[in-house]
Amino acid sequence: MTGPEVIKFIQDEAIQVIDLKFVDLPGLWQHFSVSSQEFSEDAFTEGVGFDGSSIRGFQEINESDMLLFPDPETGFVDPFANVKTLSLICDVRDPIHGGDYTRDPRHVARKAEAYLKSSGVAERAYFGPEAEFYILDSVRFDQSYNYGYYHLDSEEGFWNSGKEGENGDKNLGYKTRYKEGYFPVPPMDTLQDIRSEMMLTLEKLGVRVEVHHHEVGTAGQTEIDLRFDTLTKMADNMLKYKYVIKNVARRHGKTVTFMPKPIFQDNGSGMHVHQSLWSNGTNLFYNKGKYADLSDTAIHYIGGILAHAPALLAFCAPTTNSYRRLVPGYEAPINLMYSQRNRSACVRIPVYSRSEKSKRIEFRCPDPSANPYLALSAMLLAGLDGIEKKITPPGPIDKDLYSLSPKEKAKVKSTPGSLQEVLQALESDHEFLLKGGVFTEDLIETWLAYKHKKELEAVQLRPHPYEFALYFDI
Repeated sequence: MTGPEVIKFIQDEAIQVIDLKFVDLPGLWQHFSVSSQEFSEDAFTEGVGFDGSSIRGFQEINESDMLLFPDPETGFVDPFANVKTLSLICDVRDPIHGGDYTRDPRHVARKAEAYLKSSGVAERAYFGPEAEFYILDSVRFDQSYNYGYYHLDSEEGFWNSGKEGENGDKNLGYKTRYKEGYFPVPPMDTLQDIRSEMMLTLEKLGVRVEVHHHEVGTAGQTEIDLRFDTLTKMADNMLKYKYVIKNVARRHGKTVTFMPKPIFQDNGSGMHVHQSLWSNGTNLFYNKGKYADLSDTAIHYIGGILAHAPALLAFCAPTTNSYRRLVPGYEAPINLMYSQRNRSACVRIPVYSRSEKSKRIEFRCPDPSANPYLALSAMLLAGLDGIEKKITPPGPIDKDLYSLSPKEKAKVKSTPGSLQEVLQALESDHEFLLKGGVFTEDLIETWLAYKHKKELEAVQLRPHPYEFALYFDI
């Protein structure tokens, strides 16, 4: 839609509230609402003011005034609002110079797509994230000077297999065994109808869904896969995805977490990202007859991803909790190799189909705590750097990388083991992100400072509950 078409839609559909949504630097939607009586076409040309100093990773208090510009093509009627509400995703601009705001993640994504076209390598990049998450029945957590704890629960959790019924309810068994939650039918899978409702709600918003299913973890681990799309559209869709999933769960008296590793000794939640480059209707990653039918362009793209992986993870696995997931076992992709069919490699080449249209690579290290605008943009820039420099990755290993001999394992590099390590990697390796002005030094410096101060140091300063088990009696 255009701006005038949005105004007509508001009138024709008796929309009462306009909800303006935008994304903060860490990657969560923020919003405020305007009466339809006060909303006009001026919003699309002059913007709507807001306080940027109250948004994570944005402005200081002495430079707080900022503008939102709704993107008329992003409108959708909110399925969770009692009052008829039209949501519009917005871009952020500076009111002084009138330009796009360099720390606006959506602006970064649009610049990444523009840089791809200007590079002459391809016309467009397609991305297909596969985000995993847990649907829980309750969560409690708190931290203070003299205590700290968390407690999660799920009716599916195997730890409840011996629990007595409460308030007249019975324990009917059928609890998902640890690491055995992949594809069981009901009654073991209690979440089929909720996932279907999530899928159908997403489709009503124009977000195409390929498949949904129970995942490996006990306690309601789930996966709903989106149909691939171009970079900015897919990042928009990922935020719609989180919004829908969290709110559908809430309708059913449940809660959702996208934390990479909420359950000890069970599988973490990843966000494997499928990606490919296209020009003139041709898949540039396809070359029939080569290894996994991959072109040299695809091999060099993989080379860029693997070469820059430590720095990439500062955006793709950007939390302290991410490195509870990226450990040996639990199907975690820690081996910086590529391989066809092989889920123990960081880059997998799916071979379900041998057709050109399905040829793609899958980067398995990212997780759903990532800001999708920044993570997808960073992956694209790493891949393009690999193509530009013709980076050739180590040869593929088509065997279980977790069971290599010590001699073989010594030849395979691993992902970093902590947020601190990947932030250090980003600090020393980010030239590839600055190409085309996609990322800026200011954004990277702000990201590093935010992650160090608000997350890394905040966790490091606090005693861990398990430290009491280890050290209380020393």
